[in-house]
Amino acid sequence: MRTIVVSGALANKPFNGGEAWVRLSWVRGLQRLGFRVVLVEQIGPAACVDSAGVPAPFERSVNLSYFRSVIEWAGLAGSAALVYGGGEACEGLTWRELHEAAASAELLVNISGHLALEPLFDRFRRTAYVDIDPGFTQFWHAEGTSPLRPHDHYFTIGENIGTADCPIPTGGIPWHPIRQPVVLDDWAAGTRADIPAPSDRRRPAGGVRPARFTTVANWRGPFGRVQFGGRTYGLKLHEFRRCIDLPRRAANSSFELALDIHPAEVNDLASLRENGWQLTDPKRAAATPEAFREFVRGSDAEFSVAQGIYVETNSGWFSDRTTRYLAAGRPVLVQDTGFSRRLPCGEGLVPFTNVDEAAAGAERIAANYEAHCAAARAVAERCFDARAVLKRVLDVAGVGT
Repeated sequence: MRTIVVSGALANKPFNGGEAWVRLSWVRGLQRLGFRVVLVEQIGPAACVDSAGVPAPFERSVNLSYFRSVIEWAGLAGSAALVYGGGEACEGLTWRELHEAAASAELLVNISGHLALEPLFDRFRRTAYVDIDPGFTQFWHAEGTSPLRPHDHYFTIGENIGTADCPIPTGGIPWHPIRQPVVLDDWAAGTRADIPAPSDRRRPAGGVRPARFTTVANWRGPFGRVQFGGRTYGLKLHEFRRCIDLPRRAANSSFELALDIHPAEVNDLASLRENGWQLTDPKRAAATPEAFREFVRGSDAEFSVAQGIYVETNSGWFSDRTTRYLAAGRPVLVQDTGFSRRLPCGEGLVPFTNVDEAAAGAERIAANYEAHCAAARAVAERCFDARAVLKRVLDVAGVGT
């Protein structure tokens, strides 16, 4: 059977079910196209911690135990490896088996350039870099703080990179725009009628049945602010602050954030609670791929802002998390990063650029919910189906299906 290797972070992001789905969607999508897929991850000593977040040996780390649990759940035993350090230890496939897989593989799909071990990387005959952090990736490359390793092909979910109104530099790299793949069967469409409504959310007489908007988010995001060309680009928290009073404006809806936010952010926490946001611990709500999926399915819809850098550069970035809501038949109310020029918007997928538009969008979704549910699934089928997304990647990379 023809082999493709996918490399990305699972153990490096323990208890983050949404991040796990990013990598698993590539694996599962390629499997459905008929390939044998091997998942490879590397992890360094500095990333290994115990349950209290204290540095721990690899063999006793939560990173290793999380990797094992996700691989078992996903049915990837015998097709995955976690490489410690420079190859001193391997969980799953052996170092020799990995080398054999690399030598026989038709393509390395290197998500965020995760695989950097030269003895392994150099064995691939064809490599593809997949950028899921547009703006960060290109700015860091341009200023030399994190230059991109040479690959044969480069893909980005920043669909507007290279266009006149997107200031992200290409660095002379021919970036191919792609979308986040989602295996539709993993997110069977459902309707709101499937979800029992608590008594305090029942439709008032002659009124609109309230909608529960949710998301899973990191208050500051994984990276700090980026400065480039005399400009400083914002983070997700700056966009949340611009919408802080949304729950007060959207009377027919509630807003719940499974939010990773440090307790020291006392002012922002107070402001969120004062304005009616409901806060949930993401490690309880969405730590595993299955828990994340149930959190999405148990929601009525998604509301989310984007990283400031994605918005301010008009990058066209679109969230992998949002594709899961759409595939589950859950409408999404999400901040426009320039994606509205390329995706079908209005029903199911409702973009906004300011808090007034967000409040109006929430009211529209709540008022015609079932139609928005059907439209959401249709957007996923039309735009994010892994079969079509990954076939385009393979075609560009010269790997026929």
